[in-house]
Amino acid sequence: MNATQSTRASPTSAEASGDDVAQFEPLSKDKLFHILQNQRRRYALRYLQGTEEVVDMRDVAEQVAAWEHDTTVQQLTSNQRQRAYISLYQCHLPKLDEEGIIDYNQQRGFVERTPLADQLDPYLEATGSTEKDAEESEDDTELSAREGRQMGVSEWMTIGGVAVAALLSALTALDVSVFAGIPDLAVAGVVLCLCSFLTLKLPRSLTQSVR
Repeated sequence: MNATQSTRASPTSAEASGDDVAQFEPLSKDKLFHILQNQRRRYALRYLQGTEEVVDMRDVAEQVAAWEHDTTVQQLTSNQRQRAYISLYQCHLPKLDEEGIIDYNQQRGFVERTPLADQLDPYLEATGSTEKDAEESEDDTELSAREGRQMGVSEWMTIGGVAVAALLSALTALDVSVFAGIPDLAVAGVVLCLCSFLTLKLPRSLTQSVR
């Protein structure tokens, strides 16, 4: 019985050893360049240097924005925070996670550095911007602006929907002309359907359009 257990344990140990070798396999120069070509990715990795635990993604975004604008986190404007947050959330952190540099839980907003990130540390000292950074920063800004406009539309449609529902309920309660014959249950159903649409369908469509 013990011999059988020992025999089964050997392949597992070998597989684990193979995983470790693959995990620490040196990154190619092309891969390093691709990962580090964007300033926000470099700033995010710089923030995670020396950390050994899970970090809140919002903390990363705030510090990245502060470095980007040469200011402190406390003095950041809401627009500066939002631009950094959106680009990191949708583009840069998922990319680093895909490359195995970090573990990124997008749903919960948690970021954790992996051992593979050690290979990038020597390149993080020089964090000056380049022309490529400027181009990608413009793309990030355009993405932030587009999402901001769409979020504004979502908010106004939500407000409008609530207003219509409230007006319909009020007219029914006051027995105003044609609305007096509408059963209360029907009004409640219309209001519920409207709220469900605004809560579920609209945000999903906006998210798909952003991507």
